[in-house]
This record gives sequence, structure tokens and C-alpha cells, in this order.
Amino acid sequence: MKNLLFIIVINLFPAQQTWTLKECLDYASANHPLIKQATVNIQKSDHQIAASKGMLLPSVNAGVNHSYSFGSSINQSNNQREALNTQYDQIFAQANVELFNWRNYLNISLSKLNKTTNTYKLKQAQNEVKLNVVQTFFAYQNSKSWLEVLQTQISGIEEQIRRTEKEVEIGNRPKSDIYDIKANLGTLQEQWVSAKNQRDLAKINLLNALNMRDDSIDFVMTEENLLTENFSDSGFTQKLIENNPAYKTILAEIQVKEKSISVERSAYLPTLTGNYSWSTFYNRFLGNNQMVNTNFSDQFSQNKNQSVSFGLNIPIFNKFQIKNNVEIAKLNVINSNYDKDLIVNDLTKSINSIKAQYLNAQEKFNLLELNFENQRLSFQKSEEKYKEGLMDAYTFFIVRNNWLQANFNLINSKNDVMQQTELLKILQNGF
Repeated sequence: MKNLLFIIVINLFPAQQTWTLKECLDYASANHPLIKQATVNIQKSDHQIAASKGMLLPSVNAGVNHSYSFGSSINQSNNQREALNTQYDQIFAQANVELFNWRNYLNISLSKLNKTTNTYKLKQAQNEVKLNVVQTFFAYQNSKSWLEVLQTQISGIEEQIRRTEKEVEIGNRPKSDIYDIKANLGTLQEQWVSAKNQRDLAKINLLNALNMRDDSIDFVMTEENLLTENFSDSGFTQKLIENNPAYKTILAEIQVKEKSISVERSAYLPTLTGNYSWSTFYNRFLGNNQMVNTNFSDQFSQNKNQSVSFGLNIPIFNKFQIKNNVEIAKLNVINSNYDKDLIVNDLTKSINSIKAQYLNAQEKFNLLELNFENQRLSFQKSEEKYKEGLMDAYTFFIVRNNWLQANFNLINSKNDVMQQTELLKILQNGF
């Protein structure tokens, strides 16, 4: 019966799902709103290209008019104004086409450049989301590791208190040892509460970076191969900058702004238009008018009319609007070049910071790894001395804390190396 109850409980409360960093990055890349917005913008660009190409086609429309005229009106049979009440119906169809308008062709090129820009912006959004996920993921791992260290310290001290109380009872330890240990336990418990709050906040930040609202997932580390990067290449930073989607985006935006100058200048050029129209009408006299109404089918054939026209529009004076629009477009190009300088500065700072942090983290990890075995042996010797009564409780508490702190420092240092490695991978992948 107890086994059956245990099985039911297990089925009701399944094991918590765990995600690695890779799973977090894959989820964020597919579900973050910034990435979805960038994807929609690419789809909008496709429609803008189609709309620009559509401007090369003629526009066609058809319609009917139905009207009544009372009093003085034109007699359609003799084209004279008379006192007539008439019903007038017209059917028409017409087509208009811009035979030459250079702006239409430039707008096609401009819309294609906008799509290229939006494609780079999509990759830029993916990189920004991934960089944020990496940073919040490792911040959560570090806060979780620190909480585990404190929990281990508290558990060890509680066991130490129980053991020391027994030794005090048989006279092997002074009672002051218990007071010292309990005082340190209170300090650790206070630190544990703060560490727990820090871990919870770190997880909230990670969930926010993933655009998730479900808190049923835990995030775990996996053993990854650490990146071995050769930073001796003098062009390392420049290569990453040129491969970065933010840099490619601003270059594409500069091309858009330069093309906009040509679009504004196209307003100086003449445009050639063509028009074709077909129409017919039916006119009927109303009331007691003695005039004979020609039937609909006869009027439909007799009143048909077709026309073809061409028009040439040459801009001569436009209140300096085109000139100012061209100058504004030129200034937009200048501004975009300044934006490029700002982006290069920011990317240089970011890449060099990651590079410096990676080298520092790698060096620190190597030193801690070499010293770790010495720390472990030192703790073992101190533990033996404490058990033999050759070391007081407070001193052993200090040694134990140092040993656990050394464990955490090694884990934290390795996490730091892995974090900088993942950040470099994202930057190196580029577009």
C-alpha cells in the first residue's frame, strides 16, 4: 500500500525540467519578441518590394454613374439646352500608366536595401538576446553555487555543534566553543537568506531574458570545452567588428540613406504618363415629355467613346522643396556615418572588455586549479587536528570557511571563463 501511494505521489509531482545554456539560447532565438519583431519587419520589406514593383504597372478602374436632372438641361439629341427632366446613366473604364518616372525604379532599389538592413537587424537582435541570456544564465549559476556553499557551511556547522556539545558533556571541550560556533552559525544563516534572495532575483532576470513566465524549469551547467583563443592577431578586434551584425546594419542603413538622395533628386526629372478611357451613356426623358426615347441598346452602341492621351510633366519651380529634401537626405548620410563611428566605438569597447575578462578569468582559473589540491590537503589536516582536540572550534570554523570559499572561487572562476567563452562565440559567429 505504501509503495502504491509513493508511485501516485511521484506521478502527481514529476521531476523538474532542466535546461542547459544551449537550450536557453535556442528557445530565446525562436521566441523572444525582439526577434519576432525583426522577422515581421523582413516580411514587411518583401511587401514593400512588391509594392514598389507594382508602381510600374498600369492602374485600371471602371464605374457607373446614375443621375437625374430636373429643369434646364442639355437635350442629348440636338445638344441644345431645354427645359427637360432627364435620367442619365454612364458606364466607363479607364487605365493610367506612368510611362516614365525614374523615382519608381529607385524606390525598388531602396526597398531591396531596406530588406537587407532588416535582415541584418534580425541577426543583431538575435545576438543581443543571446548575449543577455548568457550573462543572466551565468549570474544565476554563480548565485546558485554561492547558496549551495552557504548551505554546506550551515549543515557542517550544525553537525559541528552537535559533535561539540557531546565533547563538552564529557569535558573534552570548553563550553565557550559552542557559543563561538552558534554565533558564526547565525551570521551564516543571515548570509544564506541574502544569497537565496540573490538567487531568486537572478532566476527572475534569466526568465525575463528568455521571455518566459513559467518558473518550473531549472537551469543547469554542462561540461563544455573551454575556448582557447589566440589574441595575438592584431586584427582580431577589427575582424569581429566587421563581422558583427550591428556594424553591417549601419553600413546597410548608410546605403539606404545614400539611395534616398537619388530618390529625392529624381523629382527634378520629367514624368511621362499615358491614359486610355472608354465610356458610353444612356439618356432618357422623364415625365410627359413628347420626345421619343431611344432604347438602351441603341444608345449603348451609338454613344460609345474612346480616348487615348499622353502627358509630359516637367517640374520648373517647386518652392525649393526638392532642393531642401536633397540637402536633408545628404545630412542624413552624414548622421549615419557618425552613428557608424559610435557603433564601432561601442563594439571595440565590448570586444576588448570581453577579451580582457576572458584572459583574466583564464589566468585566475589556472591559478586556482593549481592551488585547489593544496587547499584540500590543508583542510583535511586541519579537520584531523580539530577531531584530535589540537585546534579550537573557532579556528577550525575559519579553516572550513576558507576551504569552502576556495571551492566556490574555483567554480565561479570556471563559470567566468565559460561565460566569456560563450560571449566570444556569439561575437565570432557574426552574421
